[in-house]
Amino acid sequence: MGHREDLLAGAKACLLEKGWVRTTARDIVAASGANLASIGYHYGSKDALMMAAFIKMTEEWGDSMTRALESGAPAGASRAELLTAKLDTLTAGFEESRRFWELQLEVVGQLGSNPELKKWFAGVFPEGRDGMLTIFEGLGRPADEETKRTSGAFYHALFIGMWVQWVIEAESAPTGAELVEGMHRVLAGLAAGPSPAPAGGVPDGREG
Repeated sequence: MGHREDLLAGAKACLLEKGWVRTTARDIVAASGANLASIGYHYGSKDALMMAAFIKMTEEWGDSMTRALESGAPAGASRAELLTAKLDTLTAGFEESRRFWELQLEVVGQLGSNPELKKWFAGVFPEGRDGMLTIFEGLGRPADEETKRTSGAFYHALFIGMWVQWVIEAESAPTGAELVEGMHRVLAGLAAGPSPAPAGGVPDGREG
């Protein structure tokens, strides 16, 4: 590998070991065997190099997860069973890439003080929603804008909620079956149960 690739590999290793805030340019140089000047030459700055490394890790995770989901789909499964299996496969992927998802949470925490990183996150939302449609619906082509804004946004929100809950406390994170059951309950209006009668036993504030 050349210095550019060495730096990228070194930055990836440092991010996983030390995180976004604690990684320094000297750490990356030590891990890559390159030199400080090469960071500016190839990437412009340490932050640009770390962003490139973070993007690369995200792409690599997406590729590996797509393969896992394709190989793990049960034959002849119902829509609910298929979605349950995919959600459980995603959760298993969090465990296999624990440090990467902890890093994701740290990086999100930097968005308020890093405009360039925030701009990048916002810029890849359409691509992220497309990726979620590929994961959950098996779409092998870019979706239209309406599908991205509805189904893609829903899957994206579900996925973000899944990994945040998992990183905070994996033991209490919902299973695929629980999430699918939750969707059924929300759509059927069963999430809250029947509304309690007000004090005095007169429903809806109307006199009997």
